[in-house]
Amino acid sequence: MESARRTLESAKRDAWYGDYNWACFKAHQAAGKALKALLWGCGKPRVGHSLPRLLSGIEELGIAPPNDIREACIRLNKFYTPTRYPDAWSEGIPEEYYSEKEALEAIELAKMVIEWVEEVWRRLSGRG
Repeated sequence: MESARRTLESAKRDAWYGDYNWACFKAHQAAGKALKALLWGCGKPRVGHSLPRLLSGIEELGIAPPNDIREACIRLNKFYTPTRYPDAWSEGIPEEYYSEKEALEAIELAKMVIEWVEEVWRRLSGRG
């Protein structure tokens, strides 16, 4: 979870400096790290980068994510590849395709996922 939190902070710095594509990518990464941390903590580690699939692994544990978390994962999932690779676009570079608004929204979505994972973990560990 510490890595998820630090990655989210890094995304915020990227957004601040105008590196919106990287902020979006790191928001995806932060959410993925949080979901993987929960799976790891429950003894069911998973690999991969699809946030909806990681969420499915959490559902297999009997934990039902709310609709806003599911939606956040679907939206963030779109930032995995095209934020980084120029050949994902017909022309130009990824840096030309992302806005400040999009980056800030991605950061908020990742924050929601991280906070949900922390709440689930507190409940599972008897601290919430």
